Amino acid sequence: MADQPSAWQGTLDRADLVESRVPADPLALFADWYDHARNSGMVEPTAMTLATVDADGNPSARIVLLKGFDIDGFRFYTNYDSRKGRALAAHPRAALVFWWERCERQVRVTGRVRKLDADTSNAYFENRSRGSRLGAHASPQSRVLAGRDELEQRLAETEARFAGRAVERPEHWGGYALVPDAIEFWQARRSRLHDRLQYVRDAHDDHWQIERLAP
Repeated sequence: MADQPSAWQGTLDRADLVESRVPADPLALFADWYDHARNSGMVEPTAMTLATVDADGNPSARIVLLKGFDIDGFRFYTNYDSRKGRALAAHPRAALVFWWERCERQVRVTGRVRKLDADTSNAYFENRSRGSRLGAHASPQSRVLAGRDELEQRLAETEARFAGRAVERPEHWGGYALVPDAIEFWQARRSRLHDRLQYVRDAHDDHWQIERLAP
């Protein structure tokens, strides 16, 4: 393992994903890369693959949207009764992958997942469009439907139920935070000799160690 650098000099370019130039805190590097992706003209830089394993050991992956990140984790929201919600209830660990094609960068995150508190989920839900809030009530996410007509009927019934009043967050819907124990940063380089730096959290003192991985 490489020693952590004592200070960070700022934004990194393609050739700077080296141990002596990166910040000691992986979230600082993630924020730098995330801002770069947002400014690159990508349609949805918040898109990330979320991989889970269910109670029977079956893996599953899907795209969700990042809704914030900080020392407490990478946040996303969903139906707790969905396939991913049931998987996380059985095995509260997961992996995230960001692929920012225009930047030729990838970030992989693994760690434990916890539910966000009700106040945080309520605050986010209240900022969603009314249509999205109604949809959270109407859709039995991941369940088999008889057809599109069933979904439309469920939405119509939900609209009637909430006619003329606010749409409150249903108990089966809310947020999660993936608290990372490892974050890998991948940068494309020539001849497929890509740069890969992995931050691994020390379970004893909560500091991060930096490792270089072969491409």
